[in-house]
Amino acid sequence: MGGLLALSRGIDRTSKFIGRSVAWLILVAVLVSAGNAIIRKVFNASSNMWLELQWYLYGAAFLGAAAYTLCEKEHIRIDILYGQWSRRAQLRIDLLGHLLLLMPFVTLMNWMLWPWILRSLHSGEYSTNSGGLILWPGKMMLGVGFSLLAFQGISEIIKTLAVMRGDLPDDGYQSSEERVSAEAANRIEAASSETTE
Repeated sequence: MGGLLALSRGIDRTSKFIGRSVAWLILVAVLVSAGNAIIRKVFNASSNMWLELQWYLYGAAFLGAAAYTLCEKEHIRIDILYGQWSRRAQLRIDLLGHLLLLMPFVTLMNWMLWPWILRSLHSGEYSTNSGGLILWPGKMMLGVGFSLLAFQGISEIIKTLAVMRGDLPDDGYQSSEERVSAEAANRIEAASSETTE
């Protein structure tokens, strides 16, 4: 299990690095959007290139951050029943969800996307819009995003199994919000114990 946990840590580090890096693309997209709007209103000029560049930037940010979101346990879950079950039941649900829903979905997406992406790359496919951009980078983002999500799914399966086996402490398997809350509670407890001494 040690080798699998090392693989999981490597995947997590990669997902976090990429997720934090692509977050800046939102700012770039906003600046491009604002610049395009100003040019259109002030100079009565515009280009489809700027609109498509916005789509590319937003797409890269969201697709690049999908694996990071899963790694940080910030993905959307319906906790109506989940939160009432034991931690063991929650881990089983997470494992089944990753194995039966996430992994088949990302596998199918990757299997279908990559030939489509490669055809676009080899043909040098351009947008049909006047002044549009080449299309393969946008399509490539889809493939890369789903590939990263597939690797992060593998990491989540490894971590879930490790927690269930007792090879990984459960406190290391919390969302970033839960970790911050736990750290804050620990600091408050430490501060209160210092004042009582």
